[in-house]
Amino acid sequence: MAGGIVSMRIALIETVLHWENIRDNLDHFEFLFDAVSPDCKMIFLPEMFSTGFTMHPEKLDEQELKNVPEWLKKMSVKYGMAIGGSSVTSAGKGFFNRFCFARPDGGIDFYDKRHLFRMGEEQYHYLPGNERKIFNYADWRILPQVCYDLRFPVWSRNRNDYDLLVYVANWPAVRQDAWITLLKARAIENQCYVVGVNRIGEDPRVTYSGGSVVFSPKGELVSHASEANTFVIYADIDLTKLRNFREKFPAWRDADDFEIKKDRP
Repeated sequence: MAGGIVSMRIALIETVLHWENIRDNLDHFEFLFDAVSPDCKMIFLPEMFSTGFTMHPEKLDEQELKNVPEWLKKMSVKYGMAIGGSSVTSAGKGFFNRFCFARPDGGIDFYDKRHLFRMGEEQYHYLPGNERKIFNYADWRILPQVCYDLRFPVWSRNRNDYDLLVYVANWPAVRQDAWITLLKARAIENQCYVVGVNRIGEDPRVTYSGGSVVFSPKGELVSHASEANTFVIYADIDLTKLRNFREKFPAWRDADDFEIKKDRP
């Protein structure tokens, strides 16, 4: 995308999901995209937005799975907004829980979930990612993360290389307090904006209560629900304010110098 956007409005879509039904979910999100204010520049969707948090990826139609990233690109171009969320992806040797970030120029970036949710036996059905990714969009540097990644702060540690940290999730209602507490902590410790987008409703095993939020680099809540559609949550983020804060309070300059040992496949 040519040129930068220092100040922008972003939207989070917090909604129920149709269990293992890709077509119905894509239709549902396309309907909700129409409710998003046209002045938004980015939209974020929950984890596994096209299926729900399924542990049966092999049962899904492979062609429908392949169509999801193409659908994201189509929607991004149509609405003129970058759109990100995770979905089940078949990669020949197995499946990934993959964060896809589509841009209005037709491009798309990917991040594969690093930390697979042991308590849900995700590690038996999906392969772990092994690469930390930074997406660049309109002068913003974005670190994508997926759900359980939130519990591992070293993986999201800001090396002065990103401005916006995004967690897409299917985070259970019984651990709602941990969700909000950890998101706020990630914002404060990394001196960045943090997005957390979660689903609502139920799947065959778990109940979800949303709690989608955006925190400022100071840990302040900067998001609010849309009056027109309660599934849509807005936040205004500002790169100049972020940079000014980090210069006035440069705690990042005193961060310990270490790297993650790449010992996973």
